[in-house]
Parts: sequence; structure tokens; C-alpha cells
Amino acid sequence: MTNYLRTTVLLAGLIALFMFIGQLLGGAQGMLIALVFSAVLSFVSFWLSDKIVLRMYKAREVDESSAPELIATVRQLSRRARMPVPRVYIVPNDVPNAFATGRSPSKAAVAVTEGLMRLLSREELEGVIAHELAHIRNRDMLISTIAAVLAGAVMFLARMAFWFGSSDENDNLIGGLLMMILAPIAAMLIQMAVSRSREYGADATGAAIAGSPFGLAGALRKLGQVSGKAPREATANPATAHMMIVNHFSGRGMLRIFSTHPPLEERIKRLQSIRSLGNV
Repeated sequence: MTNYLRTTVLLAGLIALFMFIGQLLGGAQGMLIALVFSAVLSFVSFWLSDKIVLRMYKAREVDESSAPELIATVRQLSRRARMPVPRVYIVPNDVPNAFATGRSPSKAAVAVTEGLMRLLSREELEGVIAHELAHIRNRDMLISTIAAVLAGAVMFLARMAFWFGSSDENDNLIGGLLMMILAPIAAMLIQMAVSRSREYGADATGAAIAGSPFGLAGALRKLGQVSGKAPREATANPATAHMMIVNHFSGRGMLRIFSTHPPLEERIKRLQSIRSLGNV
């Protein structure tokens, strides 16, 4: 329950930041326009996000004839989770990764890369699929997509505020420069905090769906070994990296504060410490 409250607060903070920049641009009217704009962006992302992302990665839908083992795994885990079976896609990419998308459990899709299929054992693949099903059941993908869209809009408005913020030239230069620097950072931190809080929840729920935390832990360990070694042009688009089970763009050291995912070591540690899986 804490994660849901945290997500709500963070999204509210992002919308408030959006409205603040709108006020800087056009006073009360600008704030109202920003609020309406954020609602429109949320509505568009609600209806079209899955189609946009799947097309971006050239994902192809598969069935029993083209990927029988993968389909059987998704169906078995979906039954265990007592949720509709999502559409299943394979992404023609050698970098191992996976993601889920869709506005609701009945309109969801799970996608895995060809590289993931080759790298993982059956138990590890089950752990990854269960993690993505957990995201779907918890409606995490809708939340993270809306956060991504709003964060991108905040960054765009911050640039506008730099040029059109105040009628006073000095105020415009100093205030606009600060807004241009600080607003995108704040937006990114909020977006990343939303993603991080949901990843821990999906790991725990995914372990319960799979019936064991060790498959997902093993998969994350392998994905961590691959992360950073793949060519940058072959990895996920930075705009959608927060949707993946592993973000190959994550930094190290102090740069981890800008990562959309918790550290893999911490995720694995939490999975290995699970003593009771609870109810699915």
C-alpha cells in the first residue's frame, strides 16, 4: 500500500511542477492551460502507448505455431496469477530484455527480445515473464507511461520558460536559466522514483506468481552481466528504458541517482531474502 501512495504523491508532484511552469509562462491562465495539456497527454498515452512502443521496437506478435514454449509459459503463469492472458511479442534484438505494456490487464502485451530467449533458462524466463505479468496486474505500465509523457512535457515547457518566462530581461535570464536546469532534473527524479518503487513491487509479486524468487534472481544476475557490454545503438531507447526489466543506460556510482531502476544487486538481495511468497 505504501508504494501505491508513494506513486500517487510522485505523480501529483510531477503535475504540480508542470502547472508551476505553466504559471511562469502565462500566469493563472498558463497554469490552467498546463493542467489541461497534462490531462490531454495522459489521455493520449492511456489509449496509444502500447501500439507506439511495440511499433518502435518492431515487435512481432507470436502464437502457438511460431513460439509454442513461450506461449505456454505465458498462459501457465497468467492462470496462476488469475489474470487474462496478454498478447505475446518477440522483439528482433540481440540485447536481452523484456517489457510489458497496455492500459489494463485485458489490453496488455508482454514482449521479450530474441537475446533474452537465448540467454535464459526456462526457470529464469518464467521469472522474467512473471515479473512482467506483475507489472500488468498492478497497472504499473500505465502509471510509468503517463509519468514519462508528463516528464517529457515538463522538460519542453522548461525550455519555453527560459525564452518566454518574464517580461523583465534580467528576471527572465536568471529565473529562466534556473528553471531550464532544475525543472528537467526534478521531472526525471520524479519519473525515476515512480519506476523504482514499482520495480521492487513487481519483483516480489512476480516471485509469488512464478512460485519461486530464484528464477527471477538468476535472470537479473545474467542480465546484469550483459548490461553495459552491448553496443549503445542496440539497447533500448532511453525514452522507454524505464519500461524494461533492466535499464542498460543505468549509470554507476553517483550516476545511479538518475537510474530508472533500483540497483540490480539490491533487487537480487531482496529476492533471495524472501521467506514467504504469500498469495498471488
